[in-house]
Amino acid sequence: MTEISSPHISHPRIMVLGVQPGEPPFRIVQVDGEMVGRATSLVDVLDVASQAGVPVHDLDDPDVVRWVGGDKLTWTPRHEPGHHERDRGEHRPRGFGRRQEPAGPESG
Repeated sequence: MTEISSPHISHPRIMVLGVQPGEPPFRIVQVDGEMVGRATSLVDVLDVASQAGVPVHDLDDPDVVRWVGGDKLTWTPRHEPGHHERDRGEHRPRGFGRRQEPAGPESG
């Protein structure tokens, strides 16, 4: 395989990890593989990158920023399918809360 036909694999200096639960929810920001801060908005990502000495001109450029667990507009935590009931405290044991039909007249 030649270099021309090989796919381009970018290694962006900035990686914004998935949303973590909290008040408010946040995303961990890494620069050059090291955690350098947390962000609760796009502005925070730009600030953290700037403080680390990495100016960002385009948050959509995959050669500059890699978004993990959602894009730049994802700022709320995802819930795993089937687990959201427990997260809200609404998980009930099987059969709990089901209406029971009254027993019929006993024959004797």
